[in-house]
Amino acid sequence: MSDITTATVPYALHRVGTVMEPDPADPRQAEGVLNPATVQDADGTVHLFPRMVAASNVSRIGRGRVVLTDGVPTAIDELEIALEADRGWEHGTAHGGVEDPRITTLTDLGIHVMTYVAFGPLGPKPAVAVSTDGVQWRRLGPLQFAYDDALDTDLNLFPNKDVVFFPEIVPGPDGEPSFALLHRPMWDFGFVRPAEQPPLPAGVTDERASIWISYVPAREAMRDLSALVRPHGHRFVAGPEYDWEALKIGAGPAPLRVPEGWLLLHHGVTGSLEGGAFAPQSFNVRYVVGGMLLDAEDPARVLARTSEPLLAPETVEETAGTVANVLFPTAIEKIGDEHFVFYGAADSRIAVARLVHTD
Repeated sequence: MSDITTATVPYALHRVGTVMEPDPADPRQAEGVLNPATVQDADGTVHLFPRMVAASNVSRIGRGRVVLTDGVPTAIDELEIALEADRGWEHGTAHGGVEDPRITTLTDLGIHVMTYVAFGPLGPKPAVAVSTDGVQWRRLGPLQFAYDDALDTDLNLFPNKDVVFFPEIVPGPDGEPSFALLHRPMWDFGFVRPAEQPPLPAGVTDERASIWISYVPAREAMRDLSALVRPHGHRFVAGPEYDWEALKIGAGPAPLRVPEGWLLLHHGVTGSLEGGAFAPQSFNVRYVVGGMLLDAEDPARVLARTSEPLLAPETVEETAGTVANVLFPTAIEKIGDEHFVFYGAADSRIAVARLVHTD
């Protein structure tokens, strides 16, 4: 077990309902809508950015207005395409496209920053796009993790997913004001023979996918936005701890600043991915939602984490679909006086839950 305090995570999730189902008349949604990001306009309008999956598992990122009923998200309309594969590194061989966006508003830079998975010829690579209005997006390109002598490896050699930025400047490892991002390197390539599997980075003893943090000095990003794709100072944050996350964990929405520090919702996974984590041939998995508190002064430090899931698959919408028993949280929005969490359900549809403080 990691060295965490006895503090609790005083938050809970309560289901609201499904907000988006795939439209059978739209071939771009033939295999589901899932794992969305969100952007809130200056007038309070919230836009959802779903992953839309066409036949052969080709993904695009959409943009639609969130419809509210009595202040609660209930539907999506005005759907359009926000981003689709048009770079060589976004066109895969078995499947491809742009997947699983997270969007963080960086007020200090006056931009929204979208992190997404570009599924290209060599598999999943995290990439970044930026926007000033949430409509037009400019690609900054794939992440280029700085080489770290202490790790004795190049993180760019490994597939990586679940990348999300913190919304505020935080102290870097040396105290320098920085923009920080969470990510999930995968040491198990899945498509190579065991004899070819590269060694784990120095100091890494658990090959299971876990949450890491990296940093971009704020002064560099303010001088040139392209610095956002060149993070360094890579540090381990958290790995699987409990039975309900025994296979792997990964970051969910952008961390939310709360009185206790940073609230990070994450997914915890049990089961197996036959064929490897990179290119599974079959799924027998269960994804649930957990939570942890990160230190405001050192976001690589975990203060507390939930010993039980905050939300687990229970409803028909969550237990039946493209991949059954999957809850995948990817966005939090404050609407009125409440926070709502948007999540993918069974890799087929998008649902929402209310985030509440339990103290």
